[in-house]
Amino acid sequence: MNKSDLSSPLGARFTSRGIAFSVWSPEASSMSVCLFDDGDHEVQRLAMVKDGEGVWSAELEGGIAGIRYGYRADGPYAPDRGLWFDPNKLLLDPYATHLDRPFAYDARLAASRDEKIDTAPLMPKAVVCEPFEPIESDRTAFKAGGLIYELQVRSFTKLHKGLPENIRGSVAALGHPKIINHLKKIGVDAVELMPITAWIDERHLGPLGLSNGWGYNPVSYFALDPKLAPGGLKELRIAVEALHKAGIRVFQDVVFNHNGESDMLGPTLSFRGLNSKEYFRTAEDKPDHLINDTGCGNSIDCNHPVVRRLILDSMRHFVQYAGIDGFRFDLGPALGRDDRKGGGFDPKARLINEMLEDDVLKDCVLIAEPWDIGPAGYQLGKFPTRFLEWNDAYRDDVRRFWRGDDFAVGKFATRLCGSSDIFETVGDVTDTNPTRSVNFIAAHDGFSLADMVSYETKHNLANGESNRDGHNENISWNNGVEGATDIVEINSKRRMDIKALLSTLFLSRGTIMLTAGDEFGRTQVGNNNAYAQDNEITWLNWSGRDKQLERHVQGLAEQRAKLGWDVDASFFKEGDILWRRFDGELMTVKDWERPDLDAFAMEITEKNMLILFNRSDRHKTFIWHGATQTISPRTANVIRLKMPK
Repeated sequence: MNKSDLSSPLGARFTSRGIAFSVWSPEASSMSVCLFDDGDHEVQRLAMVKDGEGVWSAELEGGIAGIRYGYRADGPYAPDRGLWFDPNKLLLDPYATHLDRPFAYDARLAASRDEKIDTAPLMPKAVVCEPFEPIESDRTAFKAGGLIYELQVRSFTKLHKGLPENIRGSVAALGHPKIINHLKKIGVDAVELMPITAWIDERHLGPLGLSNGWGYNPVSYFALDPKLAPGGLKELRIAVEALHKAGIRVFQDVVFNHNGESDMLGPTLSFRGLNSKEYFRTAEDKPDHLINDTGCGNSIDCNHPVVRRLILDSMRHFVQYAGIDGFRFDLGPALGRDDRKGGGFDPKARLINEMLEDDVLKDCVLIAEPWDIGPAGYQLGKFPTRFLEWNDAYRDDVRRFWRGDDFAVGKFATRLCGSSDIFETVGDVTDTNPTRSVNFIAAHDGFSLADMVSYETKHNLANGESNRDGHNENISWNNGVEGATDIVEINSKRRMDIKALLSTLFLSRGTIMLTAGDEFGRTQVGNNNAYAQDNEITWLNWSGRDKQLERHVQGLAEQRAKLGWDVDASFFKEGDILWRRFDGELMTVKDWERPDLDAFAMEITEKNMLILFNRSDRHKTFIWHGATQTISPRTANVIRLKMPK
């Protein structure tokens, strides 16, 4: 195929006579749509007819909403040639918008065709829903500089005793007034929902008694996971509406880089059974070899026209029918990989261009996680200017500064100011072209903020992999042990570091991101890869939260708003800021190169304000023109001094 869109519609849709079903599978020899009753029994099977584009269609006369269905595809079964057709496998419609139950991994889903195992009893069924009316856009543009609040829907409210029990851990809880009040209190401008479309557990988790709680193993790109949204799209739509009324935008974390069918030994659920060679990237000389630039067993072929259409249709679906305001792309380089060009990343790839040019998506915020494990997988600063990017250089340099590493503090200062070394483009630094940096210190992946100052090494034994999984280098430290006499003193020292890190984040130029619970000291007891801990390790402990820390974050949000940095992420111009030593003198080149420099001031000339940083373990006094200000150990403070005329 050489065109970006099939002319045929896909999925299930209502017609004047009933319901029409369409699915793309050009290499199948036959296709049928199977209908099921509420007892999970197959009650009817409709033969489908293929057109010239490889789209199979059938129509159910008199069909009504609530019909439950799946597909069966027949054709050659030759895994060595990348073909997995097996009519024993019930397949999910890639365009299904609602499921009757969550996915549950079962080894029989990966059985060979010769085993003749009917997987219909093991598979969720797609449900035909009445069409929604599109939402009229009420989007207030998200300002670069705002606070993004990253959260996993289930763990966020599962233990929140102030919410009705029946909505805890669900999408519906996001729209509850108590949740919205908390978000407003700490200055949240947008919530970023970790994956909410239906996923399946990795096959090794079941025997360990674990389950995937994060959702980065999708099967569907349209249907919400019933564990999170039993009410389906309507439930999301209502929650988004409530957040919008409070002035909070909603971003969706999407996983367009792989799917839950995994490697050659994985289950056949949808893509694999319909057209594995086209949906997945495979080695040109080894069609049985799934390229794995994701570390999850397969890589989606985002360059294929039908896959590009699927991804764009998915994004449009959530924008038009749920009111989603933006997307964060997990392993973002996958969007621009083209095996015809050596598998490298191209920021001008067709899918990326189509996103940027799409009329429905034109106002959406786009955020890239700018790395994967493929060739030239680290692409920080390389995405088109419309994209914001997760900035791990910010994360690492801020951590190094406060840990007390010997490194030039000029790097830290550069991160505070928007990382111009990464995102500044010559001739493109204006008020309308802000830094694209998403500044963060901790995210869902890795240590929580509290754990980062409490553990030097990971503690992942609960994951069942003998502590081999997760990052080994976390740029973390264990503060409060040496010289401490009791747990109160230890916790006090750790809180001091957490406050300094949070202050740095909120006093940085650019969009900032905070992971849910870090504002009140969440812990994962040292687990830095807690994706499989759908339990108290990741569920936020609302009743035990650190309210002192929470008040600190509230104050930081107010301070950031006073500075105007919550709506302005433009790079500083010459004279906007000055850097001073604690004796009040301007910093010199030699000062910037000193690895032992542990205190300095950032003067904001327009505001007549100073931000004082002291990473030492001693009180230090800032002196300038007769005025003094003593700053506590390991703190970052904003002060206003009377400036000379």
